[in-house]
Amino acid sequence: MAKTRTLPTAARLVAALSLAALGWLASDLVRPLMPPHTAFGWFNYVNAVLGLLCGWFVIGSRAGRGFTEALANGLTGVAALVIWAFFAQSLNLMLKQAMENKYDGPVEAIIGIFTNAVDYAQFLVDPALIAALLIGGMICGLLAEATSRRWS
Repeated sequence: MAKTRTLPTAARLVAALSLAALGWLASDLVRPLMPPHTAFGWFNYVNAVLGLLCGWFVIGSRAGRGFTEALANGLTGVAALVIWAFFAQSLNLMLKQAMENKYDGPVEAIIGIFTNAVDYAQFLVDPALIAALLIGGMICGLLAEATSRRWS
């Protein structure tokens, strides 16, 4: 990999900030979909940081390939954000459950991460949330592409 591919660019910054904002917005859209007793804690912050990282490494690193590719890059970045967010939130819940001695061993706890992710996914099948993520991801990709063309 060429060293110039790892350098900070304006496109990476715009992709990171825009996907972080989308992560925060999506977190706000998720809150009403979850059960009322759900304790969210750092939910928005964790998802925004994950969006920042996915924007920088997934969308930002692929900027500059054209506007058609930008749409695909944005959707790829959102998919990465959703997968990492599911993993992070499920891992957090598994650790909480492990402290309550819900699991008999480490393998059962690891399986619990994926069980928790499936449980979360059932709550998040919402047309407004899915549309916001898809449209927002494409906008993030287009913003990164436009920035790459402007300042590269």
